[in-house]
Amino acid sequence: QVQLVESGGGLVQAGGSLRLSCAASGRTFSNVAMGWFRQAPGKQREFVAVLSWSSGNTYYRDSVKGRFTISRDNAKPTVYLQMNSLAPEDTAVYYCAADPGGGSYYSPEDYKYWGQGTQVTVSS
Repeated sequence: QVQLVESGGGLVQAGGSLRLSCAASGRTFSNVAMGWFRQAPGKQREFVAVLSWSSGNTYYRDSVKGRFTISRDNAKPTVYLQMNSLAPEDTAVYYCAADPGGGSYYSPEDYKYWGQGTQVTVSS
């Protein structure tokens, strides 16, 4: 059984930093993509960042480029999201997702596996 377990959320002031972790288990992820999505109250779940485990390529939504970094630890396997210069508009529940199969990296509907989510709240 595949499990994705997120951690690292919390409350931070604007301009601060947080690092989210997503620990994966239950199958090999060496040939799939793993990503982060977020969902704010009353809004749809949106793409934040994705990493291709095989190539190491990374992609980000425009609003987080230069502030967020997605990375991995092959040995664990775990994917991270380092979030710097946080702003109140980054407040959301952040979800880890894995394996979009042949679908889009950017569409949450295409991902097979999801974590339970971790709350990130940025105060102004």
